[in-house]
Amino acid sequence: MSQLALPLQLADHAVFASFLGTGNETVVAALRSLANGAREPGCWISGPAAAGKTHLLQAVCACATDRSVYVPLDLYAQASPALLEGLESRDLVCLDDVDAVAGEPDWEAALFGLCNQILDSEGALIVTAATPPRAVAFKLPDLQSRLSRLPVFQLQPLGEAERVEALQLRARHRGLELPDDTAAYLLKRTRRDMASLYALLDRLDDEALRAQRRLTIPFVREVLRET
Repeated sequence: MSQLALPLQLADHAVFASFLGTGNETVVAALRSLANGAREPGCWISGPAAAGKTHLLQAVCACATDRSVYVPLDLYAQASPALLEGLESRDLVCLDDVDAVAGEPDWEAALFGLCNQILDSEGALIVTAATPPRAVAFKLPDLQSRLSRLPVFQLQPLGEAERVEALQLRARHRGLELPDDTAAYLLKRTRRDMASLYALLDRLDDEALRAQRRLTIPFVREVLRET
């Protein structure tokens, strides 16, 4: 995916195939449709940290390729909003963590202009934040009103069984076998948010490759002991 002037690279694991959609089938279907060129205005996705918002936005862009652009606003909150200039040329613009720039007049004005350009040109805008648009602390009423017209989806957290399944799905995507007992062991011995679990799985992948070991409980215990 070309990123205009934004020096970003999508995570190689962030595709639809590696996202467990249990409980979030409707939002995943809507995003797949947008990525495949549906003529819809886009949507707003809310949810807590590590719920999968970034994964889904990057999956959209991985599917839509050069028709899209991904912008993590939490990383650019201290930069100039001029970096948004020209993004309206894409069919699909994905703005991650828009609440990171809420309350900043220059950013809000630039976002309002971008939203108008995208939607007036029949492009699509996908936005993520921790809360729905009406709960974000925007100071520009017109921006809040404009974004509130987008369909809103709330990501549902995974249950215990789904966390195991999500870990195994990510492992298979990396070419690993993660047995049920090892996955259950990870959930009991480490932080339970999916971002931390995925980061640990990445480390286990590296260590298993280096040691030529399988992801058994004894091996995982060794790695955790060294952490």
